[in-house]
Amino acid sequence: MLVIGIKDNKLDAAERGWIRAPQVSGVILFKRNFQSRDQVTELIADIRACRDEPLLVCVDQEGGPVQRFREGFTRLPPLARIGEVYLHDPQRALELAGEHAWLMASEMRAIDIDLSFAPVLDLARGNVVIGERAFHADPEIVSRLGLEYVRNLRLAGMAATLKHFPGHGSVREDTHLECAVDNRSLDEIRDTDLVPFADAIAAGAEAVMMGHVAYPAIDAAPAGYSRAWIGDILRGELGFRGVVFSDDISMAAAESAGGIGARIAAHRDAGCDIVLACKPEIVPEALAVCRDAGPCDNETIEALRGRIAPTWHDLIDNPQHTRFAARLTALENVPA
Repeated sequence: MLVIGIKDNKLDAAERGWIRAPQVSGVILFKRNFQSRDQVTELIADIRACRDEPLLVCVDQEGGPVQRFREGFTRLPPLARIGEVYLHDPQRALELAGEHAWLMASEMRAIDIDLSFAPVLDLARGNVVIGERAFHADPEIVSRLGLEYVRNLRLAGMAATLKHFPGHGSVREDTHLECAVDNRSLDEIRDTDLVPFADAIAAGAEAVMMGHVAYPAIDAAPAGYSRAWIGDILRGELGFRGVVFSDDISMAAAESAGGIGARIAAHRDAGCDIVLACKPEIVPEALAVCRDAGPCDNETIEALRGRIAPTWHDLIDNPQHTRFAARLTALENVPA
């Protein structure tokens, strides 16, 4: 199954054909697909109208530096602001984590987005692309805030996607641009980066997104290509029974497996359920490679579909929305 990216803020004829392909399970939207709230709502309706079968519509609406839809939506602070609050007022930080999750998910569900890939459970330990997207460097703090985030996503009708398993925060490299290697032992990773993931999985998180980081003490292959990480540790040791997403196969660190077909095959062989092909220019090749893969598993897709969908008018009239938005936007140092 593939989740694919599209080029612009309207569908063209080729993209309608892509979405109708039986091997496509969803579409992921980016800033390039957004012009206004009305426009993106129409685009989502158009995407869904392309087929009768269940389809996921996804986005990264984390807040801070990674918020694809901005104008017309609450400007969400990065998770690091909540981690900073935790150091002097843990209870308020827990409340803010829950409010952040509920507000983000409620706004996305009101425009018929199923999944925002969240929360980030990586540790804030110097990675250049994770940065303030992470709650904190302390795994116990990340775990507590992450559990509250997951719980409130569900209250808003959205499944949780934990990322980037087994932890992207303790290496410096940006896997969008280069390969990243973490040379620590499994025991060291278990005691640090894995803690928030293990706790959220035990709490029933519905999905996990794999990282492209390699951990040679466990497996030479990056985690998303690794049966050891997905089969032995994620599904075996941690007992995860949900949906496993790859990270984007367009990223530089994904190239270690070879071409587009080899990357898809490596993810599938390792145990990924859904592969992300975010750049439109690689979608035709990805579809061709998957031509004989058979139709998507509707049960898997339904497990991730959004449950609650308020109208935008009803959401904005909800005093809880107003209260949460005011508290979150008041956090200091929200990036412009």
